[in-house]
Amino acid sequence: MKNKTEAPDNLDKEDIKIKTTELVNEISDLATTLYAEKKHSVLVILQGMDAAGKDGVTKNVFCNVSPEFVRFQAFKKPSEEELAHDFLWRAHKVVPEKGEITIFNRSHYEDILIQYVHGWIDDKRRDVRMDAINAFEKLLEADNDTTILKFFLNISYQKQEEKLTERVTIRKKQWKHTDSDWEERKLWDKYQSAYNYIFDNSKIKWINVPCDHEWYRNYVVAKELHQTLIDLNPKYPELVSNLFKNKN
Repeated sequence: MKNKTEAPDNLDKEDIKIKTTELVNEISDLATTLYAEKKHSVLVILQGMDAAGKDGVTKNVFCNVSPEFVRFQAFKKPSEEELAHDFLWRAHKVVPEKGEITIFNRSHYEDILIQYVHGWIDDKRRDVRMDAINAFEKLLEADNDTTILKFFLNISYQKQEEKLTERVTIRKKQWKHTDSDWEERKLWDKYQSAYNYIFDNSKIKWINVPCDHEWYRNYVVAKELHQTLIDLNPKYPELVSNLFKNKN
């Protein structure tokens, strides 16, 4: 992975935190308008290695958005019901309704990443799934006015070790620890190769988010989401009422 994992040297940490707070507040207002208008939706995909900060982004960027307007969906090990369907079935049923912002913590890309890295699917199956994902995302954008933001939370190998170690040594973080995270870490290079395949073959571009500094990570995601909502330019609908139609 060639993209940077650290914040630029010329940035002031406290200044960026202030800007992030401003963006987060405006995102809340824009999300409210988006929900009221019900013309567009936004799908936010958060992918990254373990400890990259998917939960942290969700908590810090969407903290002021009403739960009525935003939905969170984690993609963990598929259930028996999910395994009995095509791999996109569990994703398609939880995409955002018009007016909603939906966050995918991991996503349908897990069915290329984990399964390919572990050798459960071959190159041919991976390629077929990649084509299906591109078609799926095109459908969402073209047919349902869904804007898709795909964030790769890019953490360095060294920083990941630090974060995983905190889950062992710091009491309040121990609930996050799983032995499997350390096992997956052994496959780091294979995962980087799998991610590069996804980046090279995705029709909708990925946004690299440097994650070694949490304050900068939150800023990058907030800035991109804020600009997306500004570009959608949602408007509050006019009052529709026979009773009050002459009161404006």
